[in-house]
Amino acid sequence: MRDQLNADLVKSIKAKDKRRSATLRLINAAIQDRDIDARGKGKENIGDEEILVLLQKMVKQRAESIEIYAKAGRVDLEEQERAEVIIIEHYLPQPLGDEEVAAEITIAIEATGAQSLRDMGKVVGALKAKFPGRIDFGKASKLVKEKLGG
Repeated sequence: MRDQLNADLVKSIKAKDKRRSATLRLINAAIQDRDIDARGKGKENIGDEEILVLLQKMVKQRAESIEIYAKAGRVDLEEQERAEVIIIEHYLPQPLGDEEVAAEITIAIEATGAQSLRDMGKVVGALKAKFPGRIDFGKASKLVKEKLGG
């Protein structure tokens, strides 16, 4: 994934696509920050799964900014954030649909033997391991809680 991001950065610089170049530089900087944190914890670099989680977080942050800018009437900044979201989402795998998520939650509950809300962490952990970057875990956690009787 790093190689793809770096190759795309070089292409965007050569194509003089300033928006894409700036966004890819932001992504690379965020990855480097995470790498530094990982080294402090004894790991070498973050893996592709952690990069996917980082990208999802970046999209979520920009979605919040878009909402704020829309309320404030800052159309220029709103459009800039939307452009960045499109660029970042290009690197994310296709997310699972709501029905697929519900089905996978049921499978994860059965696989982990979860019976109550105490087992919620096991279920969410299994989903995170199986579908990194493909599920909105905020929504998924609510569904898991409902299915476990919460």
